[in-house]
This record gives sequence, C-alpha cells and structure tokens, in this order.
Amino acid sequence: MHVSLVGVNYSTTPVRFLERLTIGIPQLQDSLLLLRQHAPHGIILSTCNRTEVYTMGDDDQSIEEASFNFLNALTDGSFTDVLPHIYLYKNEIAFRHLFRVASGLDSMIIGEFEILGQVRRALETAEKTRMVNLPLRNLFRHAIVTGRRAREETEISKNAISISSVAVDLVTGIIGDLTNCKILIIGAGEAGRLVAKAARERGASQIIVASRSEKSSQALAAVLGASWVTINNMGSKLATSDVVISCTGAPHLILEQHQVEAAMRVRSERPLVIVDIAVPRDVEPGVKQINNVFLYGIDDLIETSTLNYKQREREIQKVTQIVKSELDKFITWWQALEIRPVVSALMQKAEDIRQGQLDLTIKKLRELSDEEIASLEAMTKAIVTKMLNNPIQYLKKTGYGRNDYAQIVNELFQLNVSDPE
Repeated sequence: MHVSLVGVNYSTTPVRFLERLTIGIPQLQDSLLLLRQHAPHGIILSTCNRTEVYTMGDDDQSIEEASFNFLNALTDGSFTDVLPHIYLYKNEIAFRHLFRVASGLDSMIIGEFEILGQVRRALETAEKTRMVNLPLRNLFRHAIVTGRRAREETEISKNAISISSVAVDLVTGIIGDLTNCKILIIGAGEAGRLVAKAARERGASQIIVASRSEKSSQALAAVLGASWVTINNMGSKLATSDVVISCTGAPHLILEQHQVEAAMRVRSERPLVIVDIAVPRDVEPGVKQINNVFLYGIDDLIETSTLNYKQREREIQKVTQIVKSELDKFITWWQALEIRPVVSALMQKAEDIRQGQLDLTIKKLRELSDEEIASLEAMTKAIVTKMLNNPIQYLKKTGYGRNDYAQIVNELFQLNVSDPE
C-alpha cells in the first residue's frame, strides 16, 4: 500500500496560482468523481488556503501520476504554471503532514479551529462518493483524533485568531479607530460572520452585510444589528463605505474594476481600503490601479502568520509531541494492516500443506490410535510454526515500506493477497 499527497498551500503558492486549484464545497463531490477517473481511492482536502489530494494504491509511481493527471484536468491546461509550486509527500511523510494540518500547525493562523472541521468534511464527502477504503478512512480518522487532542491538551487554540480577524486587524493598522468607519462586508457565510464579529469587537458600529442571498444577508445583519443589501444592489453602499472586506466562496469575481471606478467617481478624494481574503479572489486585481483605492489580499497576511507562530511557539512544541505520539500509533496499525493478510495467507497455506501431507501419511501407515494421531498433529504443527516464526517476526519488525518485504513474500509463495479495502 502506498499513499501519495500532492498539494499546494498559502506558503508554497501565490494566490494567483492557488485559486486555480481551489475547490469549493459545492464542487467537491464532482471533483472527487473526476479524481475517480485517475485513481480508485482518494480524498480531497480543499480550503481557502490549501488544496491537497490524497490517493492510495499498490504502486507509488502510478498513484503519483494519477494525482498529477487529476490536477492537470482540474486546471484545464494551465497546470504547467502551477507545477513549480506543488509539493509531493509519500507514505509516512504524508501521514505526518496530515496530522500537522489537522492539529493547526500547518495553517496560516497557527491553531485555527476551522481546519479540523474541514478535514472531517473532506473524509465524509469522499465516503459519500465511495472513494475511501479502510486505510484512507483510518488515516483521516486518526488525523481528526490528533487534531482534537492538540486542542484539548494544549493551548494551541486558546484565544485563537482567524484569517477574518487578521483582515480586520490589518484594516485597523491602516485606518486606526474604526468607531466612525463604515465597513461593507461581502459574504454572509462563516468567514463573513467572523469578520463582522471582529469588526464589532474593535469598535466598528456601521456595518453593512452584502450577500448573493437576501435571506443570508438579512440573517447576519439581524444578529449584528447591521444593515444589509444584496450583492447585485450594493453599488451605492460601495460608494459610501470606508472599508470593504470580501470573503465569499464564489468561483468568480464579485467586485470588478469598473464597479469600483464607478463608486470612486462619487467619493471625491476619500480613500477606499479593500481587503480580499477569498480564494479564488473576489476582487479584480486591476482595482489596485485606481487612484485612492488600496487593495490587500491573502499574500499580505503572511507576515501576521509569522508573528502568530512566535506567540504560540511553546504550545507548538507540545502539539508536535502529540503528533509524534499519534503518528507512531498509526504507523504501527498501518504496518500490521499491511502484513496481516500476507501472514494469514502464509500460515493458511502452510496449514493446508501440513494437513494434506499428514492425511496422506496416515493413510499409508497401519491403523493408529487417537493418541498417536494427536502426537503426529502436534509434531507437524510444531515444525510449521517453528519454520514460519522467524520470517513472520521479521515481517512484523520491518513492517511497511522497507523494501516491500510483505509483497516479496506474497509473490514468492504465490499467496495472491490483494490490498485491504
């Protein structure tokens, strides 16, 4: 069994490339069906800051190629631009990476809560699409257990901040006091809710919520005591706002250059700060060229992630030990899973041979007593057990991934053992 992880994230890939591989929740199931055309078993973990494809098969080269072929199909011909930013991990390295991801150690904002739920959702969606076999299922379940332990046993997520709150902090650093600042939040989902909450905590009193859904806009605005508007009718609100923070999950641009130009024509010389934390981007990059418009994106938040890392360094060490402990447990299980069918098949084949030869021998001998037959049974079983003991112990010791000893035994004794499902 081999696991291949092919992926991109905020630390390896600029947003303009990262967004090409971003898979939204509505597209996840269709993307898994596309993955099935290249690999029999796989899970896709896609968030606003990462897209990772975990595939499994009996040949590491073929599943690696399958993952790359899937990403090539996903990008519709622009894969060569993204290729230099892709990382590839295999087997134990991939396991460790996933455990770190679930624990919040690999996030832009160390210790974030959201990633654990996203790992769980990735598994559940792959299960619904029937892309998960036993080893992959247990790998992700164990990662979720690791992430839960990290948050329960350490303070890695204590007073945790999010991308949304960092976006508000960025605005505060630019503008200063938010008390008299009018903020337009585009997106009424979880990210929009977190942006609004952070803005309120920092003193903002004039918040407008914009969403494609009138119902969603109204619901979030009601909780905040804010006003609301649909995205299609937000032109006048855009013209009067001081700050725009956009965080939808749309696969296309929400705020285009001509819309911002129209808003700026009626603003006189008042500057407009726009923060786009969506991936794919909500705001057309050309907006940055407009006079008195200041556009910031995910790439501008990386400096904050470095500061966040330093603040949580002591907890990071504790979580790293949890990851190591859980990884050791999982690898032990994985090794046992790898060799268990081979050991069982080897013992069964030896038993079949022993029993067959014993029956032939007994037929050629004079009539034996029950005690004599039992002695022969015990002797032949002891011979087989002692003959197999060293090879089996060696298999258990070397386990998975070291020169494929289990596969060699499988082929040498013609056991015809297939991968566990």
